[in-house]
Amino acid sequence: MTYGDILVAQGLVKSYGGVRALDGAGIRLRGGEVHALVGENGAGKSTLVRILSGSLAPDEGAVRLGEDARIAAVSQELSLFPDLTVRENLFPYRPPRRFGLLDKGAMDRAARPVLDELGLNVDLDAELGELTLADQQLTEIARALLRDPRLLILDEPTSALPADAVERLERVLRTLTGRGIAVLYVSHFLEEVMRIAQRVTVLRDGRVALAGVERAKTDVPELVTAMLGGRPEPSVRRTRSLVDLPPPVVLSQVDVAGRLADVTFTVRAGEVVGVAGLQGAGHLDALEVVCGRAAVSAGRVDIAGHGQPRSLRDAVRARVAFVPSDRKRYGLMVDRTVWDNTTAVSWLALGRGGFMPSRSQLVRRTADLTERLRLRGGPYDVVGRLSGGNQQKVVFAKWLATEPKVVVLDDPTRGVDIGVRAEMHRIVGELAAGGAAVLLASTDLAELTEVCDRVLVFVRGRLTGEVSGERLTEHALAVAMQQGLSSNSG
Repeated sequence: MTYGDILVAQGLVKSYGGVRALDGAGIRLRGGEVHALVGENGAGKSTLVRILSGSLAPDEGAVRLGEDARIAAVSQELSLFPDLTVRENLFPYRPPRRFGLLDKGAMDRAARPVLDELGLNVDLDAELGELTLADQQLTEIARALLRDPRLLILDEPTSALPADAVERLERVLRTLTGRGIAVLYVSHFLEEVMRIAQRVTVLRDGRVALAGVERAKTDVPELVTAMLGGRPEPSVRRTRSLVDLPPPVVLSQVDVAGRLADVTFTVRAGEVVGVAGLQGAGHLDALEVVCGRAAVSAGRVDIAGHGQPRSLRDAVRARVAFVPSDRKRYGLMVDRTVWDNTTAVSWLALGRGGFMPSRSQLVRRTADLTERLRLRGGPYDVVGRLSGGNQQKVVFAKWLATEPKVVVLDDPTRGVDIGVRAEMHRIVGELAAGGAAVLLASTDLAELTEVCDRVLVFVRGRLTGEVSGERLTEHALAVAMQQGLSSNSG
């Protein structure tokens, strides 16, 4: 059966400050179809979803809805109440009442068919926070379906779901589209998209790069090409002779609380090794093992002659430095001075400078580091008043002061401008040239190809391949992350 348009959006423009998140984007959603929306981080997907769901107004353009077009959206970040019961979360607004009281019977009769359809067998009286993350995500989807929508927007709905729950959701989506409901399905998992969606739209830099192409007329490599565009590969690749030292990082057959299985890799002194994967692929779990933030339930970990760190403090003592993606939450004391921040680990955790070094000693050490990093700010400046890029340099300075053997970087250039990005890359190169082993995770595939000697690709908790040499391109990485391909230049 053929259904008409549920929603048509055209010429959508949205700017934040001087940056255009959407630049003339549009999409056509038909009843009875799953329409996938894909694109890199920062392509404009979230902004488009917020406009279509009515939570954000565009600067320009129009959104036309079909008759009786009820819209329900499930965001990537759960909007549930963990202290309330499952039932209360399913009916947060205008719950059924009888004689002025909540009608639990009516609520249960309405909820059970939807929960059964999702394969969600939970006690409606249980507190939501007691459920697994996967069941919480399915509960949010159930809440959306209870609104009887004509258009259902799912933003990364399977990011926390195990394989069996994904299969259940796919069956539910087939049932919904059979009723004439339109589904907008936002996902990074292109193989999943190719199973579920009838059409795919690709966003790149706020514009439509591929508009509503039929699934049968495209494939994963074409979608990756549309997402990345024709960006040139870096003309200069990193080349160096590796420092002649024993391998400082070795992980063998590591199983981390069910999140990693049989992961084995080695990083040598002087190498910059990237780790890449889609959300939940396990690459960030591998970094947490090295940093002492995740426990190993099986296998062996050796870091520069030390066993596996049991805590971040233990990792610091093993000469491991960790630059987190969220610098304000985990990397800095924003209300303290530059010198307070840069000497915190080397002095307090490692005792560099003696039991009670003088302030002048610590300030001099800070001045040397800030000069090396070309930081715009003095030792006595409050970190919270610096620019984002200079704050990130303070994080680097803090760890450089520990003279690390292993450097773990999680999205180190996120939120910094192109000039600071180049400075960060220079520092990474200097660390490796000085004999450090560097592990780098980044959501920017271009960064991985520019900075790394090789990149390890993770898929569903396993190390599935390595990309290096001339094969180390954005396109090859993106395809390997989606399909688990093993690409090795030898």
